Amino acid sequence: MTDVLTVEGLTKTFDMHALGDKQVVGLDDVSFTVRGGEFLAVVGESGSGKSSLLKCLYRTYEPTAGSTVYHPADVDLATCDDRTVMAIRNSTLGYASQFLDEIPRVPAVDVVARPLLERGVSAADARERARELLDALGLPEELWEAYPATFSGGERQRVNLAQALAPEPELLLLDEPTSALDPETRTAAIELLSESTDAETTVVGVFHDRDVVERVADRVAVLDGGELQRVVPVEAFAEEGEVVA
Repeated sequence: MTDVLTVEGLTKTFDMHALGDKQVVGLDDVSFTVRGGEFLAVVGESGSGKSSLLKCLYRTYEPTAGSTVYHPADVDLATCDDRTVMAIRNSTLGYASQFLDEIPRVPAVDVVARPLLERGVSAADARERARELLDALGLPEELWEAYPATFSGGERQRVNLAQALAPEPELLLLDEPTSALDPETRTAAIELLSESTDAETTVVGVFHDRDVVERVADRVAVLDGGELQRVVPVEAFAEEGEVVA
């Protein structure tokens, strides 16, 4: 299996102007690769750099140093121009943060359908795909035409995950996509995530739930204090028995 993503020496520091320009290290010389169709789970204590890693990969944060080469396009996402980043996001790179970035007065089904419409899928087909995902994630049908701004945290998270999965991106970045879900819905989400890698989507996902990690991941990357401690097969991670924070 060929590599989809190669991360080398990825570093991110933050200048804290309110603290007298003190520099805080978010990531420190992080290196790893991700193979095509692989599910890499990222775990670690709060503040270990998990979300910073995903934001650097997506280029929400501009890395201080290092490279993140996305091989299908042979592009270094850490240094390429903004237009190239946007083009890749709109075609093959997906991202779901912990919280839904709501569009005012847009029904949930259309929030999920939007990335498909942007890729040229017909409105009817995009909405049908959106309904399938919302149904699979257990969002009540009466909410499909409602505005997500009125939803609970778990309901919003379902819409957020459905939106990320809808276009079946080649590389999908997930930041704690199941943290607000009840056990039944979390199981449905796990099934969808497993299906996504079966469909050859490569996933890098931040998780705090050990059960989810052990059920969906192929390998696990452990961060601590912004440093990558190790990348191990999920079977080895399960044997370690450490708590995922």
